[in-house]
Formats: sequence, structure tokens, C-alpha cells
Amino acid sequence: MKPLFLNIHLVLLLNLLLSTGFAGKTVAQTYTVTSPNHSIVVRISEGEELSYTVSFHGKNIIEPSRLGAFEFKNEPEFGKNLNILNTKTRSNDETWEPVVKSKHAQVRNQYNELALFLQEQSGRKRLMDITFRIFDDGVAFRYKLYRSEDIGNRQITKELTTFSIPGNPDAWIAEYGSYLSPQETEFMDRKLNDLTENSIAGLPFLIKQSEDCWIAITEANINNYAGFYMSATGKTNHLTTKLAPLPNEGTDGVKVRFSDDLVTPWRVVMIGDNPGVLIESEMIQNLNEPCAIGDPSWIKPGLCAWDHWWSGDVKMEMPVIKEYIDFASEMGWPYMLIDWHWYGQFNKSEADICTSAPQINMPEILEYAKSKNVRLWLWLYSSDVNRNSAFKKAFPLYKKWGVAGIKIDFMQRDDQEMVNWYLEVIKCAADNHLLVDFHGAYKPDGVIRTYPNMITREGVMGNEYYKFSNNMNPEHNVKLAFTRLLAGQMDYTPGGFNNVRQEDFKQQTPTLVANTRAAELAKFIVYESPVTVVCEHPKYVLGQPGADFLKIVPSVWDNIKFLGGSPIEYVAIAKQSNNSWFIGVLNNSKGKEININTDFLPAGKYEIEIWEDAKDANMNPKEIKKISQKLDAGKPLKVKLANAGGYVAYIKPFKLN
Repeated sequence: MKPLFLNIHLVLLLNLLLSTGFAGKTVAQTYTVTSPNHSIVVRISEGEELSYTVSFHGKNIIEPSRLGAFEFKNEPEFGKNLNILNTKTRSNDETWEPVVKSKHAQVRNQYNELALFLQEQSGRKRLMDITFRIFDDGVAFRYKLYRSEDIGNRQITKELTTFSIPGNPDAWIAEYGSYLSPQETEFMDRKLNDLTENSIAGLPFLIKQSEDCWIAITEANINNYAGFYMSATGKTNHLTTKLAPLPNEGTDGVKVRFSDDLVTPWRVVMIGDNPGVLIESEMIQNLNEPCAIGDPSWIKPGLCAWDHWWSGDVKMEMPVIKEYIDFASEMGWPYMLIDWHWYGQFNKSEADICTSAPQINMPEILEYAKSKNVRLWLWLYSSDVNRNSAFKKAFPLYKKWGVAGIKIDFMQRDDQEMVNWYLEVIKCAADNHLLVDFHGAYKPDGVIRTYPNMITREGVMGNEYYKFSNNMNPEHNVKLAFTRLLAGQMDYTPGGFNNVRQEDFKQQTPTLVANTRAAELAKFIVYESPVTVVCEHPKYVLGQPGADFLKIVPSVWDNIKFLGGSPIEYVAIAKQSNNSWFIGVLNNSKGKEININTDFLPAGKYEIEIWEDAKDANMNPKEIKKISQKLDAGKPLKVKLANAGGYVAYIKPFKLN
């Protein structure tokens, strides 16, 4: 990685010569660090304010933007006239194997790193470190803030990191309107200038700067800090961070308190010459620590049945639970989720997450599930989990029962307190061999690498919205692959088999889904969730077209390949499982024909099974055409997509009898 060190040292030498030649006059220094393949260059410049720029293939994609600036309660603003005391550089190139294979069986973690050690030139002379990591597919940086010279907390009221984006490019903006949010809304197609100072826009924040330059801003490794959002500063295309405030502090109040040294989350800018680079990227996990669980062999992915109100008039009673256990067993799925009311009234002071409701015989249910080779998940309301630290008593009990996992709901915050609560719950769950699925949750940050029992989470406008909203549409489903999914695992709960045309959709029971059956199957490939919870009632799935696909589709993958599409058209993705490949395509509202290249396959002959939109799928969205044929690697596949349509294929090496 010689260019990394040469760039920095040449700049330092030049500035040393300049300062000597001008009788000691201080000259602002610039530090340059490049990606391993040299396509991305970051420059950090001194001055009254520290700033950075990012270029991609020689063109600035982030113009000079503020770096290392904070406002504190009861302290002067921090970030002006900082002196770089020292720097440290290193390169990293390692390969690691994730416990839970969301995208890849092996992950390469290659980057060049520059660490800056800074101090104010006057006043309190406070210290700060900034670390940059430059990957081939993006840039990440984070701050280290030091404890106060006085005993007690330092209190951040603002982080003033900015992102100055040239021009007025297309952007996909999820306006939450509040920091109290389950982060469940559509990423709307907008221009960057549509963002305002009042915006509370969610991450990942996707920007198309040109046909061959896509970026997404997000964060990774959130620990003892507040989640961040995007807004405008008032300057043209000058974006800034907004931190979620602590409870009862208000938007202008304290966001983060710390009494010891503090490392912020990574601020991440994913970069690619096409959106597929972002989809395939492992930056978010790479920016987290290695697995902290000594023996994670108990962590198992798979599909899960779900006795939820979404799928019909489901009651919390023994026959219903057994019906869904039978469903999971019939489909070959390892899990069944028992939803709300299993412990009676929830979100009440008297709620007891250690005791089942009177009509539920938990020992009998557990024994029945075991006889069917199915393990159970339990739904919990977050307040009931937190009350008097009830989880510290409940989780060991669930382990004793043989429960596989817990789904915790209705947090709807990502302030510093809630972030720390998540981590406390995840660690306690890991100690008791429990998988975790957070609903009403904030976006993923890559913690699945460190605690792979944190196996999925919601934070998405998913299939449940078909139950009570008219906002779901095929365009939203396509956009999710290019926006929300860039952050990581997404419990969208696919599997709705009551498929109707968009013009026939209405809110009702049983719940209708306004896309084709083939599109619904494609969600199991396009979307990423190592435990995939299936929303539908057994009677609408068993024996129906496409049910056979749900018996064979995996939920974890050895490799991923972006095959085509854009946030406004369609998405096509291939994923590998052992020697087989699966293809999933999701379409927007307009039917079309596309060609899919199969050059991702090793040379040879293959068998391919296809589930695709039938000829009359525009009128009868439940209809699927299933075909089997031979395929030579590299031969393109012609795919005809219905309105709101889809396509799935299962490809395996051809074997002679």
C-alpha cells in the first residue's frame, strides 16, 4: 500500500519546506489517503475549521465539508483552530467468516487507514482523534472524544459533521418527521435540494450523482451514542448530521452524555459506479468488531411461521399455535413465532413475561413443537421486557424452556439510552442462547458480526402495512433493495399469498398483497433476513402455487451478485447457496422484458427451475408458470415481468443419471 504512505509523507515534507522558507509562518497541511485500488481519494485539510473532501475516479463527490466539530453543554464549541499533533497510518487486508452468512461465506476486509491526533491550539486545549478507513467501495470515519478535565459528564448537544454534495442529484429520502419513530416509511424519489433544515431524514441516504456514481450515507457500530439523521444546513446541498435527543431533552437539548473516553459510530459513505456495488458491499459489518460469543454454534438461521393477526382472524389459543407449528413442520422450517397476548395483556404494569396466559399451556406447546422438530420464538413488548429488568429473569427461563428466540417490539427510538438498552438485551440474550428480532426498531449497524444472535430486525415499511395502509406499492418494494437493505438485515415478513392487482387492493381480512405471487417469492431472495418470518396463514400457502419454492429457498448465502436494475425500475439479484444459485427479480408497476446475464455461474451445464409470472398474471396475480430446463453458464435468461411482477429461479449443476 505504498501510495497511502507516500501521499501523506510528501504533503508533510512540502509543508515543512514551505514553513521553513517563510520564516516560520504556519501553512495549513493537507493529508491524503487513498483506497487500495486508488479509485477513492480522501483529503483532510487544516485551517480555522478541519475539513475533508472525497473524490471518486478523479471527480469530487463530497466537496470541502466540516469535520471534527461539536457543541457541548456548558463548554465552548469544539472544532475550530485544531492542531494535528501526530498521524498514524496502516493498511489492512484480512478475510473472516461470518457466523451468520447474510451475503458472503467469507468477507474480505481491506482498507487503508489514517488516524489524526488533534488538540485545540488555545483555550481548554481539548483533545480529539479522528480515524479514516478507505475501502474500495467507500469511506468511513469516526471520532474519539476524551473525558472532561472536571469530574462528571460531558454533554454533546450537536455533532456538526457535514456532507457537501455537488450539484442537485437525485436522492431517495425517508422523512420520519420525528426522532420517535419505528423507521417505517417509503424512501421517496426526490432531488437533494428538497431536504430542508427541518428534515429528519433516515439512513441509508441514497444519492445518484451520475449514471456511474452512486453513494449512500449511513452509520456503523453504534455504541453508547445517538443514532443520526440527515438534514440541510441552509447552504445549497450542504447536509448535516442530526442526533436523536435523549428523553425529555427536546431537539435542542443533550444528545449524548459521557464521563469516560467516547468513540462515536462510523460515519459511512458507500461509493460505487453502479448501485449493485452498494448492495454487494460488506462495509457495515467490516466496521464492527469480530464475534464476541465464544461458541456461537447454537445460532441457526431459517424460515419461521408466524401466528400473527396479519394472516387472518387468529386467536391466541392452543389449537391455533399448534396449527402454525404443524405449518412450520410441513414446510420444513425450523421455527414458529408465537405473537402477542401469549402472556396476556401486554404493556401493563402487571404484565408478566415469565407466565403464559391462562388459556396457554406452555409446557404442552413446547413439547408439541419439539415432537414436530420445530423451535419456538416468543413476542415481547419492550416496556414489559424493561420493567424492573424483567428480561434478566425471563431469558434464563426461556433458555430452560428451550425457546429459540425473542421478538421485542415497540421501542421506536435510537437515542443513546435506547442504543445502550439494545446492546444490554442482545448480550443477555446471547448469554442465554436466544436469537433476537427487534421490531419497532432502528436501522441495522452491523452488530450482527459481533453478536450474531442479533439476527434480524424490522425498521422497514414491510408486508404488515398491507393490513392497515394504502401506502404499499411495487415501487417501494424495489427501492428497499437500494436503500434500507444497504444497512443490513430486514424483517420485512414476506409470504403473502392473497395476491391481487393494484387496482383491486383494499384493506381487509384476510390481508391482500398488491403484487404477483412470483414477486412475493422473489422477496425471499432479494431481501436479506437470516431468520425470515413468513406472514401468511397456513391455509393460503399449503398446496398452493409457489409453496414448493418456500420449502427449498435458504435464508443465508455464500455469495451475492447484482444482476441489474435501478431504484425506479426493478432489481435483479443472484445469491449462492453451496453449489446452487437462486435468482430473484422484483418489478415496479410497469410490465417489461429484461435479459439476465448468467456469467456469474462457473462454466458448465445446469438445471434450472423457474417460477415466473404467468401470461395472465396482470389479470390473475396469483398465477405462476413453473418450468424446468437445461442452462449453459453464460447464456442470458429472457424474463418477462408482469405489472408488479417478479421472477425466481433455482439453478443447480446438471448431473447425468
